[in-house]
Amino acid sequence: MATDADIRATIDRLLDARGEGKTICPSDAARAIAPDDEERWRGLMDDVRRVAFALADDGAIEVTQRGEVVDGRRARGPIRLRRPG
Repeated sequence: MATDADIRATIDRLLDARGEGKTICPSDAARAIAPDDEERWRGLMDDVRRVAFALADDGAIEVTQRGEVVDGRRARGPIRLRRPG
Protein backbone atom coordinates (compact mmCIF):
# COMPACT_ATOMS: atom_id res chain seq x y z
CA MET A 1 0.00 0.00 0.00
CA ALA A 2 1.33 3.42 -0.93
CA THR A 3 1.48 5.96 1.87
CA ASP A 4 0.67 9.65 1.47
CA ALA A 5 4.42 10.31 1.75
CA ASP A 6 5.05 7.87 -1.12
CA ILE A 7 2.45 9.61 -3.25
CA ARG A 8 3.81 13.09 -2.44
CA ALA A 9 7.33 11.97 -3.27
CA THR A 10 6.17 10.47 -6.56
CA ILE A 11 4.30 13.61 -7.58
CA ASP A 12 7.37 15.72 -6.71
CA ARG A 13 9.72 13.41 -8.61
CA LEU A 14 7.54 13.39 -11.72
CA LEU A 15 7.10 17.16 -11.72
CA ASP A 16 10.84 17.65 -11.25
CA ALA A 17 11.52 15.31 -14.17
CA ARG A 18 9.05 17.13 -16.44
CA GLY A 19 10.59 20.52 -15.79
CA GLU A 20 9.34 24.01 -15.21
CA GLY A 21 5.88 24.83 -16.52
CA LYS A 22 5.07 21.22 -17.43
CA THR A 23 2.21 19.18 -16.05
CA ILE A 24 1.48 15.61 -15.08
CA CYS A 25 -1.76 13.70 -14.90
CA PRO A 26 -2.66 12.21 -11.51
CA SER A 27 -2.66 8.83 -13.24
CA ASP A 28 1.04 9.32 -14.04
CA ALA A 29 1.74 9.22 -10.30
CA ALA A 30 -0.50 6.21 -9.74
CA ARG A 31 1.15 4.36 -12.64
CA ALA A 32 4.62 5.21 -11.34
CA ILE A 33 3.74 3.63 -8.00
CA ALA A 34 2.18 0.49 -9.51
CA PRO A 35 3.56 0.28 -13.06
CA ASP A 36 2.75 -3.36 -13.75
CA ASP A 37 -0.65 -3.59 -12.09
CA GLU A 38 -3.51 -1.72 -13.76
CA GLU A 39 -6.01 -2.71 -11.09
CA ARG A 40 -3.71 -1.42 -8.35
CA TRP A 41 -2.88 1.91 -10.00
CA ARG A 42 -6.54 2.54 -10.75
CA GLY A 43 -7.24 1.79 -7.08
CA LEU A 44 -4.68 4.45 -6.10
CA MET A 45 -6.37 7.26 -8.04
CA ASP A 46 -8.57 8.52 -5.18
CA ASP A 47 -5.55 8.64 -2.87
CA VAL A 48 -3.41 10.39 -5.50
CA ARG A 49 -6.10 13.01 -6.04
CA ARG A 50 -6.58 13.51 -2.30
CA VAL A 51 -2.85 14.03 -1.75
CA ALA A 52 -2.63 16.31 -4.80
CA PHE A 53 -5.48 18.46 -3.51
CA ALA A 54 -3.77 18.73 -0.12
CA LEU A 55 -0.54 19.78 -1.86
CA ALA A 56 -2.53 22.39 -3.80
CA ASP A 57 -4.10 23.64 -0.55
CA ASP A 58 -0.55 24.11 0.78
CA GLY A 59 0.52 25.97 -2.38
CA ALA A 60 3.07 23.31 -3.37
CA ILE A 61 1.31 22.51 -6.65
CA GLU A 62 -1.59 23.75 -8.75
CA VAL A 63 -4.46 21.72 -10.12
CA THR A 64 -5.37 22.77 -13.66
CA GLN A 65 -8.00 22.05 -16.23
CA ARG A 66 -7.56 23.26 -19.80
CA GLY A 67 -4.58 25.30 -18.56
CA GLU A 68 -6.53 27.20 -15.90
CA VAL A 69 -6.06 26.74 -12.15
CA VAL A 70 -9.13 25.06 -10.65
CA ASP A 71 -10.33 23.63 -7.37
CA GLY A 72 -9.69 19.97 -8.04
CA ARG A 73 -12.40 18.91 -5.65
CA ARG A 74 -15.01 20.68 -7.80
CA ALA A 75 -13.54 19.99 -11.23
CA ARG A 76 -15.26 17.52 -13.50
CA GLY A 77 -13.24 15.78 -16.16
CA PRO A 78 -9.49 15.50 -16.66
CA ILE A 79 -7.16 17.52 -14.45
CA ARG A 80 -3.42 18.12 -14.51
CA LEU A 81 -0.89 18.95 -11.80
CA ARG A 82 1.92 21.51 -12.04
CA ARG A 83 4.22 23.62 -9.92
CA PRO A 84 3.02 27.18 -9.25
CA GLY A 85 4.38 30.01 -11.31
